[in-house]
Amino acid sequence: MNYKTDIKTLDLAENSLILVVDDTTTNLEIVFNILTNIGFDVITDNNGESAIKQVESRLPDLILLDVMMPGIDGFETCKRLKQNSATCDIPVIFMTADSDTDSKVKGLNIGAVDYITKPFHEEELLARIKTHLQLRNLTKNLEKRVAERTAALSSALKDLQESQLQLVQTEKMSALGELVAGVAHEINNPVGFIHGNLGHASVYFQDMINLINLYQQHYPNPVPEIQEEIAGIDLKYMLADLPNLISSMKEGVQRIRDISISLRNFSRADSYRKVSCNIHDGIDSTIMILKHRLKASEDHPDIQVIRDYEKLPEIECFIGQLNQVFMNLLANAIDALEESNVGRTYIEIEANPNQVLIQTSLTENKTYILIRIKDNGVGMSPDVQQKIFDHLFTTKAVGQGTGLGLSIARQIVVDKHGGSLEVNSAPGQGSEFIIKLPI
Repeated sequence: MNYKTDIKTLDLAENSLILVVDDTTTNLEIVFNILTNIGFDVITDNNGESAIKQVESRLPDLILLDVMMPGIDGFETCKRLKQNSATCDIPVIFMTADSDTDSKVKGLNIGAVDYITKPFHEEELLARIKTHLQLRNLTKNLEKRVAERTAALSSALKDLQESQLQLVQTEKMSALGELVAGVAHEINNPVGFIHGNLGHASVYFQDMINLINLYQQHYPNPVPEIQEEIAGIDLKYMLADLPNLISSMKEGVQRIRDISISLRNFSRADSYRKVSCNIHDGIDSTIMILKHRLKASEDHPDIQVIRDYEKLPEIECFIGQLNQVFMNLLANAIDALEESNVGRTYIEIEANPNQVLIQTSLTENKTYILIRIKDNGVGMSPDVQQKIFDHLFTTKAVGQGTGLGLSIARQIVVDKHGGSLEVNSAPGQGSEFIIKLPI
């Protein structure tokens, strides 16, 4: 068989680099001439240590390695090559004058793929090289196809997860928007009625007070029955306290109206178009909705919310979706603070109070808005930080977290608004989430 033609046909020689390692110059010359005549690119070395260095700087496709050499022998050289992840896959063929079975088994166990016994025949040498280069190329092609297929599957999985997140987020906001809009509407009707009537009631009560004062001026000595009634109802205190009652009711109704407005702002149906909005309104609406979780309890004092707002321009955004981001981040901050309170007394917490700091600012070039939400809770380990935005990852107990909140938050900020969402944290040092949005 014409090995020269066969090997060239397979493009093995033109595309393969072979390293030959032998301490005998004559052997090196013989193998070098045979291989270069075929068309192989050949490099040589006469000892194991320098051969390893040469391999590390330029990876060959195959190595012909003499067993008996000064310094480190062929077995040790092969062993070191196989221990290196960069060189472990290079096929090694031993060249040896010793054909005993034990040596061959030892070499094969170390990682060699074949043996050539000296003195060798040219045809046998080329046949073995051809076989192992073909196997090497097949392996490379298979690895390449597996890598390409894996990348394609990973990309498809990522697209599927993003679609699932988008579907969950859309359905969630749609359902929440309908629910909140309905609740806000139902609240607005009676609250509007009460708010309007309280104004009239205040005027009516003031008129009645004025009338009673006139009676007391012109009829300072009423009949005993009226005197008893005045004493029984404590008229003086009632007249003084009645304006306070009216004022208190007005404040209560106004708070309900504020909550209703916050609910409407939070759930604005803007899934299909961006609108111009004030980011601070969205943050404040979210804080209002979460206020019940910020209040003091028998276990801990109020969670302090510190707002450090810089004057910001309005931006075009999907405000309902951004409000969902604020809700997730603030709710997670409260969760972290509650976790940090475990094992601490009320007095200990009061001495080092729970805090959530919300800062807004412009970047130096005035093209981005920065929103920082920082808590002084338990913080996160580096490992958790790397996974915190992963799909379905959660540190919460079963039934308490879905692992979707921060994935959806990042998708809203990055994909929907062209911004970024990052986290800085350390165990025991709290966590800070930084939202960056283009103006």
